[in-house]
Amino acid sequence: MNPTQSTIPNVIQINPHVFGDSRGGFFESYNLQKFRQAGIECSFVQDNHSRSVFGTLRGLHYQIEHAQGKLVRVVIGEIFDVAIDLRKSSRFFGKWVSFTLSAENKKQLFIPPGFAHGLLTLSDSAEVLYKTSDFYSPHDVRSLLWNDPTLAIDWPLTSGQTPILSEKDLHGKTFVNAEVYK
Repeated sequence: MNPTQSTIPNVIQINPHVFGDSRGGFFESYNLQKFRQAGIECSFVQDNHSRSVFGTLRGLHYQIEHAQGKLVRVVIGEIFDVAIDLRKSSRFFGKWVSFTLSAENKKQLFIPPGFAHGLLTLSDSAEVLYKTSDFYSPHDVRSLLWNDPTLAIDWPLTSGQTPILSEKDLHGKTFVNAEVYK
């Protein structure tokens, strides 16, 4: 695997070594030793699997208590994936990074605790698998407004396209009014 640091330290894109031949292909999607060598010290406790149709925007989600580190990968389709630093003590507070993850490129994204996370489905449908470093805690879930003007995330929406949002995501908080990490 070939880890690449993003412009925000500790948000890491993982580029796997894919071995292919006439039978198909193989790659390691997770190897504790290699992840630790790349600086990913998380212990994962939960695996999640989501499926979304084209234009679905999930997020921007985070948990104040039980903050989750996430290891995200796509097994069907393609997504635009975003991580926002919500650690008030960070010099990158309020900054975001984005990546295109797909079944084809097999790239993964590690997002450490202290970040909000969101994704937009770019293909007809997408199936996303992600590991988390803490358990889901419904009382601790927070949501930022996907189109918050302060964050100004450059979502790859076509002109006039409105994303498909959950009720919770329609009512996300603005960045200036959001609960953040210390």
